[in-house]
Amino acid sequence: MTGRYRWATTGDINAFFGLMLDNVVNLALLGAILVGAFGFPADLVYTKMFPGTAFGVLVGDLIYTWLAFRLAKKTGRSDVTAMPLGLDSPSTIGMALAVLGPAFVAAKAKMNPADAAIVAWQVGMATMVIIGLFKLVMSFFGDLVRRAIPAAGILGSIGGVGIALLGTLQLGTIFGEPIVGMLAFGVILYALVARIRLPYRAPEVLASVLVGAVLYYTLGFSGLLVHPIQLPQASFPLGFPTPTLGFVDGFAIAIRDYLPLALPFAILTIIGGINNTESARVAGDDYRTRDILLTEAVATLVAGVCGGVAQTTPYIGHPAYKA
Repeated sequence: MTGRYRWATTGDINAFFGLMLDNVVNLALLGAILVGAFGFPADLVYTKMFPGTAFGVLVGDLIYTWLAFRLAKKTGRSDVTAMPLGLDSPSTIGMALAVLGPAFVAAKAKMNPADAAIVAWQVGMATMVIIGLFKLVMSFFGDLVRRAIPAAGILGSIGGVGIALLGTLQLGTIFGEPIVGMLAFGVILYALVARIRLPYRAPEVLASVLVGAVLYYTLGFSGLLVHPIQLPQASFPLGFPTPTLGFVDGFAIAIRDYLPLALPFAILTIIGGINNTESARVAGDDYRTRDILLTEAVATLVAGVCGGVAQTTPYIGHPAYKA
């Protein structure tokens, strides 16, 4: 590095809230499906599954941060941006609906619900370890794939996925509470799209969250929301990621019943990792595809060994985070 690393305070806060909120929403969806739809014990989900899943994200983001500093030192640049990493939304929902839930239902036919939930959790951990090992092997072929496919093909596909996942799917949530959603979205359009600075150089994403929250609770307590107001629960069980060999007990069921589902989930994030690495390269941050995919694989393995049940992936939008 030729000088001190340049920290863009407002931009860093925006990127943090964008990445953090996306991961929190994925965890909320996972919990809602498992506890609300399938009847998993809430304590198991919140104190065992959530901490291990979140810890995998933390490990991956720390490695990506180290890779960014290493690239900055190598190139002498002060504007290198770390690759964003978080929970993969499609496979998080897919794991809940197609692996954990069915495993729980099948186990309940043979034992009491508490023991069945443990079995399903072990199957979920085993599935994560299988996915991580598969991604670990495939990471060494990532650069070969990236060089073989034209950049237009890689970036075109990621652009389509980005429009679907980051744009179209979110419109339902925005229009579900149109006053709150459109005004919060309006802050984003005003500040990030039109590039008009907010007063006091306030971080745009944080401002959007605050505007949305204030409107939601103000209108909610006034009885003016489309749906009844949902107050957050004051009591939330606290858990810490703990390494466990419980996944070993789930291997047999995972391989026998869920391997055809696990591998497509892994391939999904491998392709996404290749696409996102090319996107970062075009934006000016030339990471090695192997390093990005290896980190993703290690983060998934760490999550699985520590009780996690959702895999990690590099996030779409590196150029936006960089901006």
